[in-house]
Amino acid sequence: MRVLALIGTRPEAIKMAPVVRALQARPDRFSRVSVCLSGQHRELTDEVVRRFSLPVDYDLNLMRPGQTPEDVLAAGLRGIGEVLRTEQPDYALFHGDTVTALVAALAAFYARIPSAHVEAGLRTGTLTRPFPEEMHRTVADRICSFCYAPTPQARSHLEREGIPSDRILVTGNTVVDAIRLAIRIASEEPWPEELAAAGIEDRKVVVLTAHRREHFGAPLRRILGAADRLARAHRDCCFLFPAHPNPEVRRAVSDALGADSPVHVIPPLEYGVFARLLQRAALILTDSGGIQEEASVLGVPFVVLREATERPEALSDGLGCLAGTDPDRIIEAAERLLGAPRQPNKMGNTPLGDGRAAERIAAHLAGEEVAPWTPPSAGETGAGENHQGIYQAGDRNNG
Repeated sequence: MRVLALIGTRPEAIKMAPVVRALQARPDRFSRVSVCLSGQHRELTDEVVRRFSLPVDYDLNLMRPGQTPEDVLAAGLRGIGEVLRTEQPDYALFHGDTVTALVAALAAFYARIPSAHVEAGLRTGTLTRPFPEEMHRTVADRICSFCYAPTPQARSHLEREGIPSDRILVTGNTVVDAIRLAIRIASEEPWPEELAAAGIEDRKVVVLTAHRREHFGAPLRRILGAADRLARAHRDCCFLFPAHPNPEVRRAVSDALGADSPVHVIPPLEYGVFARLLQRAALILTDSGGIQEEASVLGVPFVVLREATERPEALSDGLGCLAGTDPDRIIEAAERLLGAPRQPNKMGNTPLGDGRAAERIAAHLAGEEVAPWTPPSAGETGAGENHQGIYQAGDRNNG
């Protein structure tokens, strides 16, 4: 078989890397495993490609200053369509919910080439939360040939939308495979200078990430203002904000964090280093879907800076909670979790996967019979009630 992996952003590269590596490990079944980068995230994706030693056969280099989602969609559809015509794969693989993911599904559909969606079935139930990702993944799931759902709940979302069960396999989330691999690769490397200078060896670490499009402007300034207040109140903690290079994020930093702010704004970190930093953290504040998952796998308390999450499994054991972008709610949640005892790293069978998702995907594509992944019971992970449904900020189960 010939398989083409289509990747647009850093999170997609992280979560697709184990899949590409699993396919490469089966040369008897996969005669060619090629990778196409859309370039939707440029430098951020390039470092992940280097970290995981991914081959890059096509690079569309779509990144342009001031581009809109419509610009990326139009250019990506043309570019990926041309790659599909050239490569003629037996299967096209794509991941997640970005413009690149939607374009990959559309281009493969138009070319009548089978496609598979890795991490299919995530839903908040509101088409504009998050915006525009909820629409992207919903459409992609309807037109792709096969859905690799990360959890049973994701599968149930797909089945409720009328997708036949024989087009769905529950694999576990490839984020578990990826973060284990990244930590192992980077385990012996020294901390970068900016982290050592910030004093991470001597203090508790709080990691902040915030970059979602719907938070640009006032919501992002509120998030940063809350982080500044927390950092001033907890001088025993080292607050780190690896800032996304998007100009809107940089503008919010300039507006919300003064020169005397104790929040350390640093450049984005290479993924292996970032994974180790998350592992070391006492608390994570994030609006990222992937980092919710990584925090859950690593056993680190986290506050989700969003009103709803499509990843309720990450919250199922009470390790994390939703706070939205209201500063008072963020601070209340952070204060509570900073005082909570740290849970041990859950690097076995976690509520999100067991680290064998990529192996299952490769085996399924190879035509083998694959048993779906089954989440651990509450007793196996120390988790509490396995809450079903979509979490909303303010739900009684989330504080």
